[in-house]
Amino acid sequence: MYLYTSEDKHFKLRSTTIDDVELILSFIRKLAIYEKLEPMMTATPMSIRRSLFELKQAEVILAEVDQKPIGFALFFHNYSTFLGKANLFLEDLYIDEAYRHKGYGKQIFAYLARLALERSCERFDWMCLNWNEPSIRFYQSLGAKPMDDWLTFRLDADALKALAYKK
Repeated sequence: MYLYTSEDKHFKLRSTTIDDVELILSFIRKLAIYEKLEPMMTATPMSIRRSLFELKQAEVILAEVDQKPIGFALFFHNYSTFLGKANLFLEDLYIDEAYRHKGYGKQIFAYLARLALERSCERFDWMCLNWNEPSIRFYQSLGAKPMDDWLTFRLDADALKALAYKK
């Protein structure tokens, strides 16, 4: 099902199905390579299938040009207690290198912004690696501002288990 079609009809966004698990995983792998984080990638077809299509923990849209998949965006809702409502959080966006700088990223962001408004969200958040200057410039060109007054913290693997089972 197509969610968005560009004016020239070449670029489209579509929702994903369980049949797209391998394709989603291939884009995640490409993103991990781009971000120099491939050793951290542990996603598998089974984990993607369970998380996205059974537990519905996030949503994925695929970007296509002339019916060829060129990228993806994975997003979910977070919650602001101060606003008293859910907001949209973009976890990842990736476009194949040959298709960058053609306006497709901007169309994906515009689609997600409209989706956020349709879902009564007042915010649309994401994170960016601090070395990724091309993406930072792109996000700023959209009107986005970095949240310099907030730090991201994380408990992962061993630290998460240690805290969960601490007596």
